[in-house]
Amino acid sequence: MTHPRTWLTVVQCGTGNELIAWVEARLGARVAAARSLHGGESPWWLDLTAADGSAFSAVLRTPSSRITPEQIATNVAALTVAAAHGLPAPRLLAADTHRSVETVLPGTSTWPDAPNVALLRAAGAAIARVHTVAIDPRPQLPSRPRPIAVDDFADDRRTGRMPTTTLLHLADERVRAITAPTEPAVFVHGDVWPGNTLIAGDRIRALIDWKTAGVGNPGVDLGELRKQVAILYDDDAPGHVLAGWERAAGRRAGDIPYWDAVAALNTPTELYSPHATRRRDTFLGAAIARL
Repeated sequence: MTHPRTWLTVVQCGTGNELIAWVEARLGARVAAARSLHGGESPWWLDLTAADGSAFSAVLRTPSSRITPEQIATNVAALTVAAAHGLPAPRLLAADTHRSVETVLPGTSTWPDAPNVALLRAAGAAIARVHTVAIDPRPQLPSRPRPIAVDDFADDRRTGRMPTTTLLHLADERVRAITAPTEPAVFVHGDVWPGNTLIAGDRIRALIDWKTAGVGNPGVDLGELRKQVAILYDDDAPGHVLAGWERAAGRRAGDIPYWDAVAALNTPTELYSPHATRRRDTFLGAAIARL
């Protein structure tokens, strides 16, 4: 195995050696190997050996070019809430003001190439479970008016920091003319997309990466996941997510066109491929036609 000190180089919160010492002291286990899960920086996958010789793995989160100390604190607070309410999420093993370690759960984040109706509905049901938790905003779990609230691409376009299009401009005007629905205010994941799920077949084992969690309308998560699967699959996929959510919640979801538009607007003007941009625009156009 690769020695961890060849992976955990100097990061914001200390050297690799110091990080390893902290993990080993907190978990009472030896770090046998480590590797980056994102381009040579945090989060880190750790292979550990317990005092009894058994092996296990964990995920270490530290500040990086894309993860702030505040986001690590949010992830810690969110996992604490998730554990208290039995939500499908990793469990926290150790944390301090700028780093955390959490359990590794079985499953994959790679969704099938073709839409799986049962999986789409299971994903909707999984976020409905999150939304059963009613909590008040707090410093580590603030109010979230949109998914991935640390970004505001619509404002970037308004202020000229990013180019816009006729559709995006029109949609932004429509959304801003509406008073944002706030009730009910519940626990939200804040960044629900296939890459932040762990799946096994057509089941959702867990939601991961809670660094932009907080308190908001269920539509924050619903709109984001509906947008994501519309881009990934087809026009029918968002309906299956909604059906799964409504069945699990036992009620109709409100203001879906508004939250769909908010999610679509909080994306760069040009996405990672022309196809993805077209799919986003189709989803956004359908949303504003219903506003």
